[in-house]
Amino acid sequence: MMLHMQYIAKQFNLPSLEGISEKQVKVHLALYEGYVKQVNLIMGKIQALKEAAKTAEGGSPDGKPSRDAAGNAYLIAELRRRFAFEFDGMRMHEYYFEQFEGEKGGDRSSALAKAAEEKYGSGENFIAHIKEVAGSRGIGWVVVYADPRAHTLHTVFVNDHELGQLAGLPIILALDLWEHAFMVDYVPAEKKNYVDAFLANLNWSVVEKRFEAAK
Repeated sequence: MMLHMQYIAKQFNLPSLEGISEKQVKVHLALYEGYVKQVNLIMGKIQALKEAAKTAEGGSPDGKPSRDAAGNAYLIAELRRRFAFEFDGMRMHEYYFEQFEGEKGGDRSSALAKAAEEKYGSGENFIAHIKEVAGSRGIGWVVVYADPRAHTLHTVFVNDHELGQLAGLPIILALDLWEHAFMVDYVPAEKKNYVDAFLANLNWSVVEKRFEAAK
């Protein structure tokens, strides 16, 4: 029997964050680890059901696949539909937490800074636009993408991380706006304070490296 790979939850080297408490980070990391667990669970369930379906094939007297085989195929299809939710939840949180590792701040003369100035007029306008998009009603993510084909940036609001992503575009910044990301520290009406704290703690060199890799 072929064994499926296992994803392992990443360990992030996070400094103390201003405006985002240690308890909030701990709660958020636990949620991330849950996504990793579910990704592995779905892959394992699909493999087990496929093996069971092979055993069940031809099990009926007329040589047709048994009801178990047909039922397993249905379950596998539903698990595959669920997989994107769990996988994207895992990967988006890895983008999120990696942005806090190392020294906060960034290089105003970087290629990313120049691209932001070209698209938004200035670095300050870029930050203001991120905050504007983050102010969209509802829960979801603010995602900044690099578009290597058009040599530009896109800052968008993504409601569900498995839906609405821009096809083929590398993610360079991910801001989690689901309430689990901030409600230990802030009530929903204070979401903008959490966004301010996120941006204040951001290590822009991580974002800049992603941008360079996207070229």
